Formats: sequence, C-alpha cells, structure tokens
Amino acid sequence: MTSLATIIFALTYIGMALGRVPGLKIDRSGIALIAAVILVATDEVPVEQIAKAIHFPTLLLMSGLMILSARVRAAGFYEVAASWIARQARQPLRLLALTIALGGTLSAMLVNDIVVFAMTPLLCTGLAARRLDPRPFLFALAAASNVGSAATLIGNPQNILIGQVGRLSFWSYFAIAFVPAVVGLGLVFAFVAMAWQSSLTREASDAPMSTPAVDRRQVRVCAVALAVLLVLFTTSIPREISALLIAACLVISRTVPSRQLLDEIDLPLLILFAALFVVNDAFARTGLAQEVLDVLRSHGLLPDRLLLLTPLSLLLSNTIGNVPAVVMILQVWHGIPEGTLIGLAILSTLSGNLLLVGSLANLIVAERAALAGVHLSFFDHAKAGVPITLVSLVFAALWLWAVGLMRP
Repeated sequence: MTSLATIIFALTYIGMALGRVPGLKIDRSGIALIAAVILVATDEVPVEQIAKAIHFPTLLLMSGLMILSARVRAAGFYEVAASWIARQARQPLRLLALTIALGGTLSAMLVNDIVVFAMTPLLCTGLAARRLDPRPFLFALAAASNVGSAATLIGNPQNILIGQVGRLSFWSYFAIAFVPAVVGLGLVFAFVAMAWQSSLTREASDAPMSTPAVDRRQVRVCAVALAVLLVLFTTSIPREISALLIAACLVISRTVPSRQLLDEIDLPLLILFAALFVVNDAFARTGLAQEVLDVLRSHGLLPDRLLLLTPLSLLLSNTIGNVPAVVMILQVWHGIPEGTLIGLAILSTLSGNLLLVGSLANLIVAERAALAGVHLSFFDHAKAGVPITLVSLVFAALWLWAVGLMRP
C-alpha cells in the first residue's frame, strides 16, 4: 500500500498547487480532507494513529486567536479603523502609509487571514465613496499583512505551526524578525507607490462619510486581553493554553453572543491543517521521505543554509502555498535546527507576496474584493509583489546571516 500513500500525497500537493479541482468546486481544504479520508479508509493511517498525526496544540492556538479577533470585530474596531483610513483620502500617499502600518501591525498581533477578511470589504466601501481606485490600497493591505505577520509567531498559520512544533520562544523570535518585518513594510510602501503612481495621484471626492459605531468598552476589553496574552507568552504556560484561557474569558459577555464568536472560527483552515497532517503522516510512513532526506544530507543539500532555504521557500510558497509547504517540511524533516526554523518562518511568509496564489491572505483579499465589485488580477499583484518579495527576501537572508542564525 506504500504506492497508494505516495500517489495520494503527490495528488494532494498537485491540488494544493492548482488551488482547486478543475471542473469542481473543491478548494484546498476539500482536497486535503478527501485525501485524508481515503488514507484512513485504506488503513494507510490506522484510525488509532489519527490523533497522533494531528498536531492539536497548533489547532487550539489558532482557534483561541480566532475568537480573540472575532471579539475585536464584534466591538466594531475594524469598521472604525477602515473608516478612519478612508478619511485620509485627500492625501493618497498618507492613506497608503496608514493602510500598510495598520494592516501590518494588526497582522502581527492577530492572524493575518482574519485581519484582511474583516478589513477588505470595509476598505472597498470607504474608497469607493471617495472615488479612488481601491486596487493599490487592497494590494498594500495584503502585502503588509504578510510582511507584518512575519514579525511574530502568532501572525499567520505557518508561523503558529513552526513556533508550536519547534517550541520557539515568542519574544526571542520577535527580537529577530522585527527588523526584516519593519524593512519589509517600508518596501511595500515604496514599491506600491511606484507601481501605482497614476492611481495614487488622482483627486479624491469630498463625499461625506458616516461614522460607524464602536463599543469603546469592548475595544478596551480586547486590548487588555491581548496584553495579558502577550504577558502569558513570557511564562511557562503553553501558548495554546494561554490563548484558550483568554478566549474562554472573552466568550463571557453581556453583549456579544458566544455563538457569534464561535461562528467566526475558520473551520476550513483548521480542516486544511488537520487533513494535511494526516496526508503527510501517511507519506512519512512509507520511508521515502527519510530516504530523500538521507540522500540530501549525504550530498550537503539539506535546506539548512540560506542559499538553499530561500529559493526553496520562494518556490514552494508560490506553487503549493506556504501553509501546505510548511506542514510538509515539518512532518518529513525532523530535528530541524532552531535557526533554520526561524529562517523558514520569516522566508516562507515573505515569499507569499510574490504572486497572488502565494498566501491565503492574498487570495482572501482578492475574493473579498471581488464580492465588492473590485477585480484584482494576477498582473495587478505581480507588478509590485515581485520586487517587494525579491528585495525583502534578500534583506531577510542577509539579516539572518548577520545575526548568526544561518549559514549562507
């Protein structure tokens, strides 16, 4: 049955690269789920081994962070933030800078996919009212959310997984990743401003805008909850338990129904992770992954050096996606050095800006914008995404080498 596990593994990651099954409305989560079910049904992964294959601490941490973000959204914070940004429309470059700063900062503290899901339609509405081309700002939001999320181990799904599996220190990682993230946000501003110069010089309309309601008390509650969570990350309490403790406290509310918060947990994303854990576990059982790693190790080709890890991250993130790529790498390659794990988190995240399909955040922005009547094309993304990614990767690689984390 080894051949079956290998075939299913290969087909799954071909599906990850395509993003869906041609002719059918099955996305990445559906593909991974079907593959996992087949592997369990054919006993490639015994039923009693499913729980061991899935890394539940990662899923629990993600769920807790999703509830925190849902509470922030319920307080009206995203609406007010997007409205405030849109009011700066008479100065488009300032509007661009604020979009990047806010998107990057929020994505570092909350899962970036959730941030762009909430803010994209709000930005579309606000910019439409001012008769501005929303595309440069939406692209800037997506790019900034990717770059900003690289700064922490809770900024995006792949970093959450790397931090949990590698048991990386939250604040030690932040101290290293902060500089590449800040430089990356500056690069986002510079290259978007150059690529979309004509759109950013248009005259904005003075159309009046309504001020959305915000529950200031609930915003303060969320701010305190986030501060407490960051403090808990300095203790010996597992990060997933810390996140769940905060989430449990936030579920207690007189104004926000618990069902509303729980409904905002991104179940398809959690299914994608769980199913890929099973698929990769089945492939690891064949022994082929270990044989490949042994050959690479014997020839000095393991991606534990920057000249190998950087192009590998760029290739995998823009074919199968950075989340599936990281799940695969962590399950087939054991004993990864800490410096390589940190490099993988930073480089795989920054690589997601190259193409529209490079990260979930990019796709979420494009899909949410389409619902608001704004079309973001592959070229729209690439004309600024390519230079942003290449320059930010070069800087990040030089930084990782300069601080002594990885060999060139």
